[in-house]
Amino acid sequence: MNRAEILRYLRTSSKTDDERLLALIDSCCDEVNRYVKPKTLHRIFDCKVTDDSLIIGDTVFSSKRLADTIKGCSRVCIFGATLGTECDRMLRTYSATDIAKTAVLQACLASKIEEVCDSLENKLREQGMTLRQRYSPGYFDLDIKENKKIFDLLELTKRIGLTLTDTYQMVPTKSVTAIIGIEND
Repeated sequence: MNRAEILRYLRTSSKTDDERLLALIDSCCDEVNRYVKPKTLHRIFDCKVTDDSLIIGDTVFSSKRLADTIKGCSRVCIFGATLGTECDRMLRTYSATDIAKTAVLQACLASKIEEVCDSLENKLREQGMTLRQRYSPGYFDLDIKENKKIFDLLELTKRIGLTLTDTYQMVPTKSVTAIIGIEND
């Protein structure tokens, strides 16, 4: 895992020489790599982009910023990724006994889910796709409620065990949904 990114999540200099912190990061990364079982699911959809929305079949995602990001694309990749329930169990366990380890573990898990998302994007690029920046519900003007539409399109609960609360938060907590524009070939 990317130690510099983990230190950034911890808001610490990537040039730190704090041996205890670095050892704790390494220990947490080992634990994450040993117990966490990432899962992803993605699908490519044909789409239409208007000035303020993305349309996939009968599903409309309302967001001017998303539309601007994928303007000119006729296909999108929609995906869900999760680190699984074990990460939530680990966080609960350590939050009761070791707040420093909990903070470092949070940073390691955040780095790990980004690594999983980046890996999926790299696989798509290897298939010859040129991708735009990924865009997730809850950022800018794409309402977090739009997560429900992604869950419905991908059947995320059934296929990878990702669930959505009534406030549109994902469980397990270290999970991501996103939309990525695919540039026309």
